[in-house]
Amino acid sequence: MKPNVDDNLKDISNQEMRRATIKSLAGFAFGALGLLGSIKWLVAGTDADGLSRPLRKILEANRKVAGIIFSNKNLAPVFPKERAASEPRLNGNIGLESSIDVDDWILNVQNNTLIRGMNKSSMKLTLDEIKKLPKTEITFEFKCIEGWSEISNWGGTKFSDFMLAYGLGGFTDHGHDNLLTEHVSLETPDGGYYVGLDMESALHPQTLLCYEMNGKPLLAEHGAPLRLMVPCKYGIKSIKRIGKIAFVGNRPADYWAERGYDYYAGL
Repeated sequence: MKPNVDDNLKDISNQEMRRATIKSLAGFAFGALGLLGSIKWLVAGTDADGLSRPLRKILEANRKVAGIIFSNKNLAPVFPKERAASEPRLNGNIGLESSIDVDDWILNVQNNTLIRGMNKSSMKLTLDEIKKLPKTEITFEFKCIEGWSEISNWGGTKFSDFMLAYGLGGFTDHGHDNLLTEHVSLETPDGGYYVGLDMESALHPQTLLCYEMNGKPLLAEHGAPLRLMVPCKYGIKSIKRIGKIAFVGNRPADYWAERGYDYYAGL
């Protein structure tokens, strides 16, 4: 008895369905293996600053891209002073746990070469000496890595004017010379919080050493007597209560970079 044509077609259809099912399962298995391999690649490797080396490499790639597009001509938007918050929101108190006598505060500066007019590479500055430098003011939108932002007003001196006044980091009246250091290290007096800053960001025209907020002396919780303000970066770079500034060649330690955040933290 000859097989029915409809039965043959039905067998062929079933075979094709089995083959399609096997292909789908195989594809799913390979996909799962690929995903598992990617996850293992991301979490494997020797730690680098608290992260697996692959993840650190991804952040480094992001940093290089940000560095390429960074320019001192790219300014953070500014606003009328009237729009500034009267009581700016706080963004952390690491390094501020201990009390401080503002009158006894001293800024320790470590240069990479001899300081202009001095036969030494380190010096101590009082707040009054810093206040003698050209003053500037900025009202901008402070952005926290936690996801919030707020317009606030700050006063102080440009970091570039601070460098220029003492010939720090190789920065001179003629601009950049061959001795310009690559990084700046800043830390609180107790060393509890520390920030590494690339020189391009330090020399950005909106980067300030601040001693005022809304025209009044900084409050302790906002970083008195002196803090950094870097409008082109997230707030984690704007270190409060600065106790030491050092001009260095190698990339200095950075508190949040050691905990997995992007070292550059650019906006």
